[in-house]
Amino acid sequence: MSNPLPRTRWLALGVIATGMLMVILDGSIVTVAMPAIQADLGFSPTGLSWVVNAYLVPFGSLLLLAGRLGDLVGRRRLFLTGIAVFTAASLLAGVATSPGVLIAARFGQGVGSAMSASVSLGILVTLFVEPAERGRAIAVFSFTGAAGASIGSVLGGLLTDSLSWHWIFFINLPIGLAALVVALRVLPAERGLGLAAGADATGAVLVTAGLMLGIFTVVKVDEYGWTSARTLGSGALAAALLAGFVVRQATARHPLMPLRIFRSRSVSGANLVQVLMVAALFSFQILVALYLQRVRGYGAAATGLAMLPAATVIGAVSLGVSARLNRRFGERNVLLAGILLLIGMLGWLSRIPVHADYVTDLLPVMLLAAGFGLALPALTALGMSGAGDDNAGLASGLFNTTQQIGMALGVAVLSTLAATRTDGLLAGGASEAVALTGGYRLAFTVGAGLLVAALVVTLTALRRPEQLRADPVERHAPAAAGRG
Repeated sequence: MSNPLPRTRWLALGVIATGMLMVILDGSIVTVAMPAIQADLGFSPTGLSWVVNAYLVPFGSLLLLAGRLGDLVGRRRLFLTGIAVFTAASLLAGVATSPGVLIAARFGQGVGSAMSASVSLGILVTLFVEPAERGRAIAVFSFTGAAGASIGSVLGGLLTDSLSWHWIFFINLPIGLAALVVALRVLPAERGLGLAAGADATGAVLVTAGLMLGIFTVVKVDEYGWTSARTLGSGALAAALLAGFVVRQATARHPLMPLRIFRSRSVSGANLVQVLMVAALFSFQILVALYLQRVRGYGAAATGLAMLPAATVIGAVSLGVSARLNRRFGERNVLLAGILLLIGMLGWLSRIPVHADYVTDLLPVMLLAAGFGLALPALTALGMSGAGDDNAGLASGLFNTTQQIGMALGVAVLSTLAATRTDGLLAGGASEAVALTGGYRLAFTVGAGLLVAALVVTLTALRRPEQLRADPVERHAPAAAGRG
């Protein structure tokens, strides 16, 4: 990959961040529009969940495969293809007039998102080799992930109330087309390693099938329960497929995912922390919005505006100070500080009253969301610290995959716990508002516990990050990155 000019590199970062922002927005923008979609298209209560699940299942299950394909056929090519697929599927979703068409379009969006998101970080780390520049670039990229969900809630509410739910998908069209035009001009061309360097078809089938079945099992837990034969059976089969994938990677001549990447403590630890952290923070991104609408009676637009301070402080921290703090104190210490703030945020929410006052009960929570802006850039830097030019797509795909696994677990575990607690309180004679609030409180408490676990992993698995440079994966990273 030839080294692009400095100005072109920052334009390329803008394209990458825009593509990632569309992916993140699409995961959250539908949340506040769900009631309108159900009323217009006639979704059943169980069918409505597939507006989210039809996107989540292909997105989470294809990231790892797509990341490795990016290394083999060229990350630029895969990124452009993903944006094109996502934009076309967005058009189909916007014109959908039946549940079946919308679900098919959402599946297409998930496929396109997996293709573009899987290689985004891989492109970034090969474009920005110098530590200070890479830190600033990661801060910009992380902002799209940290604040994107909150921005999606705001935008989804405004578009649904002022126009219609169709526009939460139509808005992707001009953004996607503009991103394609600019990306063709500024993303550096590359040939990739070639399919012969890692065309493990058996491994690809095993990991894709295992992840897809596993994520499908998790998102259906609220319908069948954790101990049902269906959940246990499909979960066991998913685990067997993934175990088979690991065995295959240890013996394959050209593995899809070389297991040496896990020798890096920073990579392994960061991905584990991400699973725990993303699972916990589902309770903030989704359940706070549900609390505002179902308990406090907020409309779609009001819910989005109520979440706006969170997006603002996340942006101020991630774009303004996170890169400097990472350079001065180290990613591990900044990550610890961010997790502590987030524990305080969910701890505060675990005591939320039924008749909460926004200024005294909710605004402090939005401000504590600054922990997102500290934690995610530091975590991203640690997760990509072992990536060289030959495996940056794989590391990027792995990091994005663990993010989606964490999200799926958060959806399944926390929403199930909240619903079970709510049902119990309703059966005991509590009012709907009291029962819902009790369910959300339990989910926030468990989320805080998951963050405590993430804190412990950070303190133990990442306790001496300076020694990671001796690891075989990372020892060659600067030279590999320099080839870009």
